[in-house]
Amino acid sequence: MTKNGFLNHSKIFLALIALFFSSCVFAQQNDMQPEMENQFWRNVQFGGGIGLGFGSGYTDISLAPSAIYNFNEYVALGVGLQYKYLKQRDFYASHLYGGSVIGLFNPIPEIQLSAELEQLRVNVNLDGSNTNSQDYWNTGLFIGAGYRSGSATIGARYNVLTDKNNIYGSAFMPFIRVYF
Repeated sequence: MTKNGFLNHSKIFLALIALFFSSCVFAQQNDMQPEMENQFWRNVQFGGGIGLGFGSGYTDISLAPSAIYNFNEYVALGVGLQYKYLKQRDFYASHLYGGSVIGLFNPIPEIQLSAELEQLRVNVNLDGSNTNSQDYWNTGLFIGAGYRSGSATIGARYNVLTDKNNIYGSAFMPFIRVYF
């Protein structure tokens, strides 16, 4: 075999080896990508709350979707959105909207501890007129605990940032939390 023939064959051989290894690398990458995506969505749960309240001249409508990602059986982190409409006839109408971040910790399967940071924009029109209105941000930091059974948790939370201008009637609030 001549020197030129040997070089041509070794170039072809090296090119085939490089092609083989690059296809193995791409094959590994493509095979693992769908598995990683599936694993991510297996750990995501969706939930939230819907509220309706009606009375004599009073309306309360709320919608609060949320989602959490379970890192393992003990820790989850999530985000939520919230919209609330309140109206007391001849007194005020209010729109509240914003978001929250929640962390959940389950030291044992039946107990769930939570911390939630909520930021809401509050728009209030007093006396039904636009001239007597208030717009401000309300921040809440809730620490909670509850009993968990399956996908539902019932418990209570406390707003550690409460003050006299709190939008909630009390710093202490019961809750029912469900994620599917």
